[in-house]
This record gives sequence, structure tokens and C-alpha cells, in this order.
Amino acid sequence: MSQHTPIGLDNGHGTITAVTHSGNFHLDETLGYVILHYALAPQGDLAGRVVGNVPDDRLHFTRTRAPERIAAADIVFDVGGRHDPATGRYDHHMKDKPLREDGTPYSAAGLLWKDYGIAAIRNMLATPVDEADLPAIWQAIDKSLVLPIDQDDNGVAKMGKLSLADIVSACRPTWDTAELYGPEQARLREAAGFAEAATTVAGYLVNTVDRVRASLKAAGRVLAAFEAAQDKRILVMDTGMPTEKVIFEHDLPVVYVVSPAGQDRWNVKAVPPTRGDFGQRVSLPEAWRGLDGETLARVSGVPDAVFAHPARFICGAASKAGAIRMATLALEIDAAQASA
Repeated sequence: MSQHTPIGLDNGHGTITAVTHSGNFHLDETLGYVILHYALAPQGDLAGRVVGNVPDDRLHFTRTRAPERIAAADIVFDVGGRHDPATGRYDHHMKDKPLREDGTPYSAAGLLWKDYGIAAIRNMLATPVDEADLPAIWQAIDKSLVLPIDQDDNGVAKMGKLSLADIVSACRPTWDTAELYGPEQARLREAAGFAEAATTVAGYLVNTVDRVRASLKAAGRVLAAFEAAQDKRILVMDTGMPTEKVIFEHDLPVVYVVSPAGQDRWNVKAVPPTRGDFGQRVSLPEAWRGLDGETLARVSGVPDAVFAHPARFICGAASKAGAIRMATLALEIDAAQASA
């Protein structure tokens, strides 16, 4: 994150002019613009500012290659041939590229995220969080989204088909737009395409930031539930939320997660052997496979048992107590089979 006060974040309210290049656009400068929008002028019209059909707000944004306009701008990114954040210059196309600590070259998005990411996150969150949580959200987005963009834009590793980079590329006009419709129409379509791409990227970023916020909140609750558990192999959650990430990051010995799954339904879900994998640390009993209703209740001995999936990774009961009983019985059955 930034070691200086980035331009526009000094609590001032003056106009900030930002410039990136015109012509073909990519994910890194698209995300760069989105970051500046949320950091400096989140109340402005993200798309309208690009196509120029709304009144100016605090952030004046231009896509151009005119040297005089680049020189006059407060913030210049992905163009200009200079990396000097203290003066608002965020290009990365020089011979001596700005590098991350691990040696990965930055893209314009990565450079702007470093300086403006925290401010952008603060303005994106509809649900406020403690200031102490903002760096953790920043770090999670940097690792999962911004770093792959840096790698893709610098030819280190491609993000792949149907990635956010591919979606942004699909917003660009086709190569023969000027040939078919003329230079002026091509310029308008390019601006409209960038506006569409920025809107798409903004929606993705806002939703991702909120999911990371919720994930951090879930982590605290999962760890608290684990500490309170009588049997550390059975994690009982009173609200449905993601648990697998926390289980593996903290190396918890959880085998089954019990949680509500709607009105009058509590599920028991088996934890996989490795995160995101198929299979289970301990599969549900073979005798329960594919049964439901009265048949499952009779076979399992749990009166309100509702179902057991044929793949033996999930089952459920009508009550919390019934689900906990199913999890406990499953562990007892597995232990008995192992010792037989």
C-alpha cells in the first residue's frame, strides 16, 4: 500500500483530472479507472463520465494520447512513460518496470490499487467495517484479482477464457468499425465500449469486496463456534455461511458442519479431504445412502431425519438436535467399522 499521500486523498475537494490512453483498451486501465472512481468521486456517473454526456464532477476523466493533455493531468495511468506516484504518474511500460516484492511487474491497475485501493474499498462498502479490517480486504482482493491482472497484462500468465480480462476485451469495437461506420462513429463506439467495460468491472469489484467483507465476518464466527464445540469434529453453526476456507486455513479437525438450510431443515455436510475437492474426510454411513423420510428415520434411528444424499456428503434433519445426532452417529458408525 502507499507510503505517501496519493493525489486527491489529502481531504481536499478540488477537481482531479485523470488520463489514460485512447484506442484499444484492456482490463488493467479499465480497472484503474474504476479504482479512481470509487476512491475519488464515487457519487459521479461512472459510465456517463466516459462518454461525456453528464456534467463534470470532482473526477474529470479523459482517454487520450495527446502529449499536452497527458502533461497537464493530475493523474496519468497506463500511458506517459513515467512511474512517479508522488506526482500522479502510474505507467508501467518502461524498460525498468515497477515490480512487486516477488518480482512480478505491476500493471496500471496494480499501481493504482496500491495507492487508492483502501480509499476505494471504504467507499464501495454499503456495510461499514472497522478501519482495521480494510487492509485485510485490500490484501485479499490484491491476491485474488489484482495480481492476476498484473500477470496477464505483463505477459507473465494469462487469466484465460471467460475471465474478467476476456469480458473487457469483448466490449471493444471490432477491428473494422472505422471501415464500416467511419472514424467518428468508431470513436463513439470505443468510448461506449470502455464505459460498458468499466460498468461491468465496477459491479464485479463491488460484489467481490462485499464477499471478502462477509468472509472475514464469517471467519470470526466459525472460529468462535469451533472453540465452543464439545466435539471438535462437529462444527455447529447457527447461521449458514462459508466454513470450508476457515477450516483449511486454520487446520481445524472438523469432519461435519451442521447448519440451518431453511425453515425446519438442518443439514450435515461432510468436509472434503482437501479444500475444494470432492470426497469426504469421513463419508456418511453407507446404510443411509439415498434414503429419505420414514425409511431414513427408521434406518438411522433419528426420528426427524429427512434425507441422505446418494454421494454420502450431505444429509439433513428437521431440527438442529436431529442434525447433530446424525453427525454424531455417523462418526460412531465410522469408528466402529474402522475397529471391526
